[in-house]
Amino acid sequence: MTDHSPTPASDIRLLLADVDGALVTQDKVLTDRAAAAVRALHERGISLAITSGRPPRGMTMLIEPLQLKTPIGAFNGGMFVKPDLTVIDQRTIPDDIVPQVIETMRKGELDVWLYRGTDWFVQKKDAPHVDREAWTVKFPPKVVESYDDIMTDIVKIVGVSDDLDAVARCEAAAQKQFGEKVSAARSQPYYLDVTHPDANKGGVARRLEQFLDIPLKNMATIGDQMNDTLMFKVTGMSIAMGNASDEVKKLADYSTASNQDEGFAKAVEKYILAGSDPR
Repeated sequence: MTDHSPTPASDIRLLLADVDGALVTQDKVLTDRAAAAVRALHERGISLAITSGRPPRGMTMLIEPLQLKTPIGAFNGGMFVKPDLTVIDQRTIPDDIVPQVIETMRKGELDVWLYRGTDWFVQKKDAPHVDREAWTVKFPPKVVESYDDIMTDIVKIVGVSDDLDAVARCEAAAQKQFGEKVSAARSQPYYLDVTHPDANKGGVARRLEQFLDIPLKNMATIGDQMNDTLMFKVTGMSIAMGNASDEVKKLADYSTASNQDEGFAKAVEKYILAGSDPR
């Protein structure tokens, strides 16, 4: 838990939620209780916004059930779209950095995925997590032999491996090598996401402050991974999922149950809808 006083629930006007590991279950299901909690937020005049490393098309299945009206921060904020998927703006990785990031990931023995516009590119369709990711985002990747002709206008590069230590080492290497030229953070223990330096969860919160004219102090955030702590740092209230690591939990104001035990809905009910500070 943090050592500062979070914004009282009565002052929260927006909840910004991570998707995978927070809003949906491990099976990528939005539960009835979670949807009901969002409806209750709307009834209180509190908006919901979502952000994820997913591409915009990978979040379309949430728009109608959640009655989303706010801009959606796809690619960890590398692209903002309206609920009808009209692009508001996007921030791409500098073209000269792209091949260097790819080389660093390959040296770390990570598979490399590229995202450009609405397309997702891989070189091996049977590589780890490709099928699972395709099922999650509800569209398949484009398989290419080489990335040489598609290294411009890249919104996100993902390094993938089931060697979790290798992913962590590559994260540290990318942060050291590229510094402020990119944002490099794990969105899952097996995914290293590299985006434009302003395309991170903290940046998503700041952009929503501009889009919606809601001060950061009047936002609550909920997530489960280290990249979510970037939005925890800048908003008035932060909630870590029960499935988050102890490191993530220490950087949040509150913790809730896991995403397998209605953690999102319980957090909304206890920390926001109850209208009182549980501490």
